[in-house]
Amino acid sequence: MQCAYFDAGRCRSCSLMGEPYPQQLAGKQAHAEALLAPFGVGEWLAPVASAESSYRNKAKMVVGGTIDRPTIGILDADGHGIDLQACGICSPGHRAAFPTIARFITRAAITPYDVASRTGELKHLIVTESPDGELMIRFVLRSTEPVARLRKHLPSLLGDLPNARVVTANLLPEHKAVLEGAEEVVLTAQQTLPMRLNDVTMHLRPQSFFQTNTEIAAALYAEARDWIRQLAPDSAWDLYSGVGGFALHLAGSGADAATEVTGPLVTGIETSLEAVASAELSRTDAALERVRFAAGDATAFALGASPAEAPDLVVVNPPRRGIGADLAAWLEASGIGHVLYSSCNAASLARDLRAMPSLRPVRARVFDMFPQTTHFEVMVLLERVAA
Repeated sequence: MQCAYFDAGRCRSCSLMGEPYPQQLAGKQAHAEALLAPFGVGEWLAPVASAESSYRNKAKMVVGGTIDRPTIGILDADGHGIDLQACGICSPGHRAAFPTIARFITRAAITPYDVASRTGELKHLIVTESPDGELMIRFVLRSTEPVARLRKHLPSLLGDLPNARVVTANLLPEHKAVLEGAEEVVLTAQQTLPMRLNDVTMHLRPQSFFQTNTEIAAALYAEARDWIRQLAPDSAWDLYSGVGGFALHLAGSGADAATEVTGPLVTGIETSLEAVASAELSRTDAALERVRFAAGDATAFALGASPAEAPDLVVVNPPRRGIGADLAAWLEASGIGHVLYSSCNAASLARDLRAMPSLRPVRARVFDMFPQTTHFEVMVLLERVAA
């Protein structure tokens, strides 16, 4: 992939830009294998490659410049806006929408936030595109001052972007280096963005986390379902369940109309109330009766369960820090036969595996969720071995 912004030195966010993609993928595979070598992975499947460009379903952009000439991209070292509306890893839907959104910013007279002076209103623009081409557009603001103008001019934005399903104002009053605030004002009648992956539709709410690469996320969930179908567990926990990507796929993993076999009974645990609400809506929409979601801390949930409540299988998909010592110790001592661990940080995965010597990796696969960067997802199936 070639990028004019990278070549000109205007943006260096994609650290592997310019490196041939097969070389990128081989490097990620080698890195994962090296980190997990001490644990004797039984089988490494071939890595799952992504499209090299246009793979992101979510664009997280800083807004700079002026009302008349807003920039949508990043800030330079001096805090000035660098416009990246043609960013090659953003989806075609993003790139098509950015000029229209820039004109809307001018029309609604929303002053871009100036970091140096701490003045202005519009800090960030977050745009998510669904597999069906619908958009969720979120304006991250310093205060509620522009919200009335957003509402006033919203019909013109929806007229110019008929695929815009959800539009919101997110409030971030603090001057700090975070993407969004806690309060969300939904401006449209629709409040969720349907994300259709495989045969599962997930309803994404504004502050819900979702995997950035739709194509690879679909492959990841389908692979997880296939691996677990072979094990045929009666029950499973999906810890760090998010909007339910793994749990919703697993809930129907054994469904067979001819034999009336059902999938496992699945419990999803997630700290984000927004994500739990999304998952519950998706469960209801799909009429899945053998899955439930609850808000809570994954470690506290596991440690608070009785031995009789322990499932046959646990799925963990933690943030970059990994599952941590307490949950790893609980899994090690639990007697649970299988753990499916999906990690966005192979280093923390390796650390967690060292704390679970009774659970050995029998199968592993790299999923290239983030081409042009050093990041990737790796999924490992762990099986308990005899002492």
